[in-house]
Amino acid sequence: MIRRELSGSPAAERRAQTRALLSWYDSHRRELPWREDSSPYHVWLSEIMLQQTRVEAVVGYYRRFIAALPDIASLAAADEETVLKLWEGLGYYSRARSLQRAAVMVMEQYRGKLPPDPAELRKLPGIGEYTSAAIASISFGAAEPAVDGNLLRIYARAALYRENIRTPAAASAARAYFKERMTSRPGDFNQALMDLGATVCTPPPRRPDCASCPWSAHCASLREDPSGETAAELPVMPDKKARRKEHLTVLMLYMGNRILLRKRPPKGLLAGLYEFPNLPGELSGEEVTEAVRSMGLSPLRVRGAGSARHIFTHKEWEMSGYEILLADGPVPAGLIAAGREELGERYAIPSAFARYVEKLSSIVVE
Repeated sequence: MIRRELSGSPAAERRAQTRALLSWYDSHRRELPWREDSSPYHVWLSEIMLQQTRVEAVVGYYRRFIAALPDIASLAAADEETVLKLWEGLGYYSRARSLQRAAVMVMEQYRGKLPPDPAELRKLPGIGEYTSAAIASISFGAAEPAVDGNLLRIYARAALYRENIRTPAAASAARAYFKERMTSRPGDFNQALMDLGATVCTPPPRRPDCASCPWSAHCASLREDPSGETAAELPVMPDKKARRKEHLTVLMLYMGNRILLRKRPPKGLLAGLYEFPNLPGELSGEEVTEAVRSMGLSPLRVRGAGSARHIFTHKEWEMSGYEILLADGPVPAGLIAAGREELGERYAIPSAFARYVEKLSSIVVE
């Protein structure tokens, strides 16, 4: 006997939900460069770049990276400083290092091709549950929900989930919810949810645009409260821990037409990147002059370069900067003298120092 789904059955509603989402995506999908070519390398690179970074900020970096390192082989063969320079400004530089380590592994263990199996993908550095699901679904058609913050938020509202959304139990429940509905076009399904979360089912402080949502007829939050207030209050998030604040004094040391830099330690925050030398605390001009002399340098002029703030995940830097014109002389051990061209092409300076990098263009002269 052939079993027919009743029009009001849960299975029928899930299928209707899937059709509505994919139809909406076909009409409203964002035009993004990595969607022009869904090859595994392009999907992988874009997903790593998009972690904790806005789409608008990623597009230019993605195009530049692909132009310089168009495939896994070229990424694996590149020197680390080239990779970090291409990544400069995206932040979270450990992602770039993991990306390159994974490329080397792919060349050595997988004959230069990313494996289609999500479990195999997760063996590579920097690829976890979300990224493996994104690659497997978009590039290989695997029915694997790519559960990130967007999907967790959509799930909490659509399923009226009132528990803390940042728990393994919530992620597991969301994965099962979307898996049941991923009955066709898995890659498009995941990308549709990404677009839905970015443009319609948005996070606070923006209110979700429930009137434009293809799932409005299937949303448990809207069924309970058609005004959308309940949906706007979800998901339930844990309280954020206060960031630790640190004060730094940044030294912009000019020797002729060069700026002095130093390389950060190989481990820890911003590991292995280049920075302007800096000192803990908020120092006065007199204290800066004395500190520069203690480095074996001869300051001719010291003046303020303004303040800046940079927020990391768990800490916040409050910076005050100084421009120090130096007399010509030997460069102390541990420092590097860089010209304008080298700053632009070789040395990766983290965005934490962007305020001071901007000042260089008007000061460093050939």
